[in-house]
Amino acid sequence: MNTVKERTIGQVVTDDYRAAQVFRNYGLDFCCGGNLTIEEACEKKNVDPTKVHTALQGLTDKNGKEDNYDQWSLDFLVDYIVNNHHQFSRKKLPEIGAYAKKVAKVHGERHPELTEIYYEFTKLHSEMINHLDKEEELLFPYIKEMVEAEKNNETPEQPDYISAANPVSMMEDEHDDAGAAIAKIRELSNDFTPPEDACTTYRILFENLEGFEKDLHKHVHLENNILFPKALELEKRLN
Repeated sequence: MNTVKERTIGQVVTDDYRAAQVFRNYGLDFCCGGNLTIEEACEKKNVDPTKVHTALQGLTDKNGKEDNYDQWSLDFLVDYIVNNHHQFSRKKLPEIGAYAKKVAKVHGERHPELTEIYYEFTKLHSEMINHLDKEEELLFPYIKEMVEAEKNNETPEQPDYISAANPVSMMEDEHDDAGAAIAKIRELSNDFTPPEDACTTYRILFENLEGFEKDLHKHVHLENNILFPKALELEKRLN
């Protein structure tokens, strides 16, 4: 069994999602960058790994461990992702976009970074909707078909894209793009910190952006670190 130091941060979060907040506190990417060990991720961000390990150790002394997503069936996990994270994105993307447009128009002259934030978020909005559609129309139905085939001891019908590895690779690349976009927005917004002269709408925008980032990180983690690897393993077993 791998020790905590040998496991990737994606595996640590998979075992206990409360660890996500620890990594978030230290600016460590546990979703798109979840394939790094704690030491590797800390070195990349110039963070003391001892502090991270101490914070993680503190979790073991507390109750309230979150749902163990790693133990869920893949079809249930797919439905959870669609009903929670996909629906959240479809609802919040246009809402946040409207806030970003209004704030950039009113305050953009004094705070030009708002125009950049609006541009980055508009691009992210478009790309994410396209991404969600592809998952829901192509990859997710095939994963659920494979789950059903295994239950019935059958071989699933081969999809047009031949192997799940093809769309999975594409989805992971698009996750990287979304992660980079929200990271840039975080940088432009000074870690979602509104200036002293910010109006209520300005502050609501930054609060929503931070909430969207948090949801996106969990969304990508569930897919990159749990759903996709298990789907590829399942496909291999069936074939």
